[in-house]
Amino acid sequence: MSEQTRGQGAGAGRRVVVVGAGMAGVQTAVALREQGFTGTVTLLGAEPHQPYDRPPLSKAVLLGKAEGSAFDVDFEALGIELRLGREVSGLRSGDHELDTAEGPVPYDVLVLATGAEPIRLPGADGIPGVHLLRTLDDAERLRPVLARQHDIVVVGAGWIGAEFATAAREAGCAVTVVEAADRPLAGALPAEVAAPMAAWYADAGAVLRTHTRVERVEPGAVVLDDGTRLPAGAVVVGIGARPATGWLADSGIELGAHREVVADDRLRTSVPDVYAVGDCASFPSGRYGERLLVHHWDNALQGPRTVAANIVGQTPAVYDPVPYFWSEQFGRFVQYVGHHASADTTLWRGDPATPAWTVCWLRGDRLVALLAVGRPRDLAQGRRLIESGTPMNPGPLADPSLLMKDAIA
Repeated sequence: MSEQTRGQGAGAGRRVVVVGAGMAGVQTAVALREQGFTGTVTLLGAEPHQPYDRPPLSKAVLLGKAEGSAFDVDFEALGIELRLGREVSGLRSGDHELDTAEGPVPYDVLVLATGAEPIRLPGADGIPGVHLLRTLDDAERLRPVLARQHDIVVVGAGWIGAEFATAAREAGCAVTVVEAADRPLAGALPAEVAAPMAAWYADAGAVLRTHTRVERVEPGAVVLDDGTRLPAGAVVVGIGARPATGWLADSGIELGAHREVVADDRLRTSVPDVYAVGDCASFPSGRYGERLLVHHWDNALQGPRTVAANIVGQTPAVYDPVPYFWSEQFGRFVQYVGHHASADTTLWRGDPATPAWTVCWLRGDRLVALLAVGRPRDLAQGRRLIESGTPMNPGPLADPSLLMKDAIA
């Protein structure tokens, strides 16, 4: 991989263009200014709305408790040029230009921050009452659906499915969640950890149907593979997301197995002067010994600081975070930190039948990941222990009456 363009002073005269006006794109533009970049910064957003934060969409915005979630950023004061409603259709890296319907956009340094797009349910496009929940427009279309207390079928019991089902039950809707796997969060957590969460649905008055696939969607109904016909005033599809990189075909940018941009440990792509950050990019983790593709808010917050540091070019910065995310579902605050794939030991702190418990994953005597339900102190201490690589004593670690830091070997 060729070396990216290095800093010229604090960037005077250089043009940085950021594609994508979500968290990763906005934070990259802000971080450039915070780190002293004095060149031109242009932020291109495909949506017409002022850049906004996504987590409130499945909570306050959806329930009508907030009208929007725009970032509290004074772009004009920071000298960041916003071009909204500007969809990028292609990249000609040899010419250092982006293609848009309004004409080419030149750059000296380009940052790809296009995020991810929801996976659609085959055969459901164009059927009235079928919804996704990814954008502000999606949330605004769903808000009156909840207000009218429709019968709702949610397809997918992942994080977004659980969060939407939580909001829909709070709004008084009848909710059935259909999941093809044998448990909720099957793609994110091991069976023994995700299994206790299945009871949360019934506790909240929602119906969870696992081992169940959607045969087809009809106006007003969902037909399952066993022939069951579920009435549905609305259908919300939450079956995952994929990196929004289709526009990079024929660009020369290397894409990975999930069609994500393959970045190095400084978040540089395979093409000179092009970086990638957030949901659209994977990066090699020295901490975990594998390439990570992280679709979570904290990654979109942290990565831009590394990108900005490397564009400014004073001291090369390596990106190797401890991944973190949270979810609010069915009255519970769920937090996860780390990456458990390489763990060889699983320890429980507390009973999963109770409102508060924690799961710890270790590799040898080192903590590598942690899931905390209603135990924020465990999460805070565990995150520091993972970052430091401190040896742990499994006996005290499994005792929920002790602080995690008291289990240091």
